[in-house]
Amino acid sequence: MTRGNANDRDDGVWLSRRRLLGATGALAGAGYLASAGGRAQTTSTIELGGEIAGWRGRSPEEIADETNPTLRLEAGQEYRVTWTNLDGFGHNIALLDDDGGVLERTSVMSEEGESQSLTFTASEAMAEYVCEPHEGSMRGTISFGNETVTETTTESDSDPVVPEGPTVALDRIAGGFEVPTDFAAPPGDGRRFVLDLPGQVYVHTDDGLREEPFLDVGDRLAELTAERGLLGIAFHPEFADNGRFYLRYSAPLADDAPAEFSHTEVLAEFTVNEDGTGTDPDSERVLLAIDEPTPYHNGGAITFGPDGYLYASYGDGGSPKDMGPGHAEDWYDANGGGNGQDVTENLLGSVLRIDVDGESDGNPYAIPEDNPLVGQEGLDEHFAWGFRNPWRMGFSNGELYVADVGQSRYEEVNRVVKGGNYGWNVREGTHCFGTENVSDVPEECPDSTPPDVRGGEPLRDPVVEYPHQRDGEFIGISVVGGYIYGNDAIPGLEGKYVFGDYSQKGNPRGSLFAATPTEDGQWDFSELRIAGAESGAVEGYLIAIGRDETGDLYALTSAGDLGGAVHRITAAEGEAASSTAAGTQNATAATGSTGTAPTSSTAGTASTAGPTTGSGTTGAVTDRRTSAATDTSRTATGRGTSTGATASNPRTDGSGASATGDTNGSGGNASGDTTATDGPGFGVLAALAGVAGLAARRLGRDK
Repeated sequence: MTRGNANDRDDGVWLSRRRLLGATGALAGAGYLASAGGRAQTTSTIELGGEIAGWRGRSPEEIADETNPTLRLEAGQEYRVTWTNLDGFGHNIALLDDDGGVLERTSVMSEEGESQSLTFTASEAMAEYVCEPHEGSMRGTISFGNETVTETTTESDSDPVVPEGPTVALDRIAGGFEVPTDFAAPPGDGRRFVLDLPGQVYVHTDDGLREEPFLDVGDRLAELTAERGLLGIAFHPEFADNGRFYLRYSAPLADDAPAEFSHTEVLAEFTVNEDGTGTDPDSERVLLAIDEPTPYHNGGAITFGPDGYLYASYGDGGSPKDMGPGHAEDWYDANGGGNGQDVTENLLGSVLRIDVDGESDGNPYAIPEDNPLVGQEGLDEHFAWGFRNPWRMGFSNGELYVADVGQSRYEEVNRVVKGGNYGWNVREGTHCFGTENVSDVPEECPDSTPPDVRGGEPLRDPVVEYPHQRDGEFIGISVVGGYIYGNDAIPGLEGKYVFGDYSQKGNPRGSLFAATPTEDGQWDFSELRIAGAESGAVEGYLIAIGRDETGDLYALTSAGDLGGAVHRITAAEGEAASSTAAGTQNATAATGSTGTAPTSSTAGTASTAGPTTGSGTTGAVTDRRTSAATDTSRTATGRGTSTGATASNPRTDGSGASATGDTNGSGGNASGDTTATDGPGFGVLAALAGVAGLAARRLGRDK
């Protein structure tokens, strides 16, 4: 049996109130903290703004402009907390005790600009205030009177929670994006392709970023809210010969989908034009169209494996705790739902594997004969399952690594094998998970399915796991998958798995990590220091990590000081290796393809040489100043007939059940009778609600 850790609050998001008191300043303002001489006779008012990135202090003056400010109260005094919705996503406010129990709460409110108040009498049982749908980033401390705690810090206590690793530089190669979501470099082509959330594919060469999109599918996307948009790209192993590549994007809800669902996730093939410099949108061939119950937990990664098959990741459908409308029943009766453990009703919560070079049973793709459920109960497209929101994944040295975003407490990276079950929603990482109350997890849970469920398959542990925070120090809230670095240009990184997290506390400050692979057990990892950054961290949201054909790695960022940009990860000045990385990793290892890398480009004007490895200075550094993404004359008319679910391109139904009730992903109903708790989704796009909203407005869409 796997042991839970319900009482180990330091490892999760449930911090002890007293642990944080010593780090907070006194907030003694008129009408905010009652005087020591007696109880105030009037209700004291506290004003906040609420957005996924965190609570924003407004008044009294002592908390103005602070993120997740400490609320210093006096027991017995009546308070009114009034907060305003700043981003149009579903939020509420709840007061918790030291054990995470809810003492007071409001209903979920999702109208931007709307305000809500909670009036209560302060009690010393109150420890924290949170937004339950986004408790990972919208969380603050409550303290009382002049109570302070002086903590004795030993030398071991002062060590960072995550050890410091090598220092690297982020050399910006292109900018001006809204939210760059993915990056790919077909072998032998010499070009780097960057996706932007509103629907554009851009090309970067050693001469800089081309202004006109290589392809624009913005008019085929659903409204850009939550985690919807253009999400993933992959190039066929024979791209140099056949010009075929693949996109994952969020389309408007299909006509035959359950009316209460959010949208339809499309996996489509496109073919470049004859000279290879662009793509006709009408070349689209839809392979899969999967209906999603909510706009959250879409996954979105696609990649070709060494076997030549296409792998695609899908999240659990987005409702909190993998339960509710659109979430199938499964074998684990102790938890309600869900899609992560189901393999018979839909394709959600899984990594799929298909053969794009064949057709079968009326589908525009074939099923590899050795897929694990072929000839067994279950849908044949499945390769592995038990995922919550596998946002980014990729092959390194022939093995598939999938980063799965956790809910409230833990993030994880899995080394994925055929037929593997990775535990959600029985477990979050290696820890038991309970759908009744996520702050009171079960002490025990199964470590395998029952014998009558696929023979009692084991629930596999991740190779990397970390809590959102430990000992009062934030680590991250949404893991971003990466690759094993095979070059030697950056000292200390060769052979390490480089990955990251989009934000340390909901603010635009991401992290890069490097883990040391081992055959068994969990991998130790350290945090990379960013040269020139005052904080030493990524000074923006980390959206994704890309890799080119030479093995160089790239960080894709949005917002913050870095903005929407692509940065090559290089050695910090003075720390470069004595030899360059050129030639140390061939295109086969970098792309996961077993075939010989083609030597000619499909574009007559593109350079056939890859970028100079590790230099960080090759090619022009450019910003995308103008593009179709900022053309306000365009409207969101939905997808054209070429992307629809037709008889020749059948839609795989992702529902498994009819949907009723709330599907907005807010984690609670409008009445406030019950409010489910959800983490940050994959965090990357959900916490960029303001950025996505900007993109939507630029496209002429209503937010």
